[in-house]
Amino acid sequence: MITFTHWNKRTALLCAISFLNLALFAIAGETKDADGAGTAAKNQIVIKDFHFTPEILTVKSGEKITWINKDEEPHTVVSVEKQFKKSSALDTDQEFTITAGIPGTYTYFCSVHPKMTGTIVVENP
Repeated sequence: MITFTHWNKRTALLCAISFLNLALFAIAGETKDADGAGTAAKNQIVIKDFHFTPEILTVKSGEKITWINKDEEPHTVVSVEKQFKKSSALDTDQEFTITAGIPGTYTYFCSVHPKMTGTIVVENP
């Protein structure tokens, strides 16, 4: 019989926490498509701490882009040159999605906090 004299509650707890962190990391990177299949989250812009992250996002024409507000303050997404429809005010955890149009560079900002800016680069598919 094998005994683990060094295996104590602290070691067991640290192992359990490490395993849980790995599992949560794997789950957090997935979203569901319309057909319910899991795919890695992509083309998502997070609004947090009064910033758009990533500040520059490169996508292919026809792909969907989603902003999600993780701040406690409302934010908007407005195209500088009206290249895509603007969002309504997004409260915490609300999302706004568009489909990337023709190739080009799209700059946008938050109309509530105009110093918040971002850029989308749309490439050919």
